[in-house]
Amino acid sequence: MRSLFHLAYHVTNLDQARRFYGEVLGCEEGRSTQSWVDFDFFGHQISLHLGTPFATSRTGKVGDHMVPMPHLGVILPLDAWLALAARLEKAGIAFEIPPVIRFEGEPGEQRTMFFRDPSGNPIEIKGFKDFDGVFAR
Repeated sequence: MRSLFHLAYHVTNLDQARRFYGEVLGCEEGRSTQSWVDFDFFGHQISLHLGTPFATSRTGKVGDHMVPMPHLGVILPLDAWLALAARLEKAGIAFEIPPVIRFEGEPGEQRTMFFRDPSGNPIEIKGFKDFDGVFAR
């Protein structure tokens, strides 16, 4: 049985969110009302509701990076990650952590990038050559 992840969080402006998640990230829009909108976030459901975004701080030490906590994200196959990284760079996205290889040559080697949506919500996108490495020790 396959399960889907669902995450609901606040954004400050639905029109900005629609442009960012739909046009920049390439996520398909689902249902919506005057106060929220759903997106297919790389095969998972996110629900963006009008409100005050959650507070974040750079308290997560991962490898050589201090990452924003909490954050949301997704793991993509490497080719999809590379294509998204190029699209984000072309769109002029300001990266918290620019596209980089983390844990190179070690179990769990991955590509990662951090950026924020227009409401300041931190997003991490990881890329793996082989998904067997996601939980490698």
